[in-house]
Amino acid sequence: MTRTSTVLFLNLILASALTGLSGCAGVVIGGAATGAAVANDPRTTGTVIDDQGIEIKAHNMFNADDVLDKLTHIEVTSYNGMVLLTGQAPKEDLKARAADLVSRIAKVRHVYNEIDIGQPTSGMVRTNDGLITTKVKAKLLSIKNLESSRIKVVTENSVVYLLGFLDKPTADAVADVVAGLSPVRKVVKLFEYPNQATPAPTSN
Repeated sequence: MTRTSTVLFLNLILASALTGLSGCAGVVIGGAATGAAVANDPRTTGTVIDDQGIEIKAHNMFNADDVLDKLTHIEVTSYNGMVLLTGQAPKEDLKARAADLVSRIAKVRHVYNEIDIGQPTSGMVRTNDGLITTKVKAKLLSIKNLESSRIKVVTENSVVYLLGFLDKPTADAVADVVAGLSPVRKVVKLFEYPNQATPAPTSN
């Protein structure tokens, strides 16, 4: 199968998977964009499909849980089976419940539970987060000799999370650049480094 046909195949799979999904606009948008981006993605096509499936299953679990659905705002990002949970939950037990549900999903290798304790953020904050993500991605594209396709950017309440595959010196340099952008409050590195165990989150 050629790369072009693989992209088309992936689009069909994601379209089918997303048909039954409700209340998860972020996942729908992300799924629609995946086919276009996969050609430059360092992950295998199978891994990209697995990551999208993890995100969809997690959101479906949250939607099916009345308490999580009503009281929390949680975003799920899966990259190479490493799952990042961001957003807000009013109590620690709800934060833990979300992570426990996600950890049960097949192909999940690790869960980074970065959910804040508090009330869900406003629409204005989320819009601002989207603008920050766009700004960070544009900056990464401008860095010479950097394969920006190896980096996944997630922003929650002005905190930028960076996932992907980089060597540690490059990851540190990239995080320093992103930390210097306004209005970024903090940068959390969740990169996978060559020949290293699962790294703990580190902040800039």
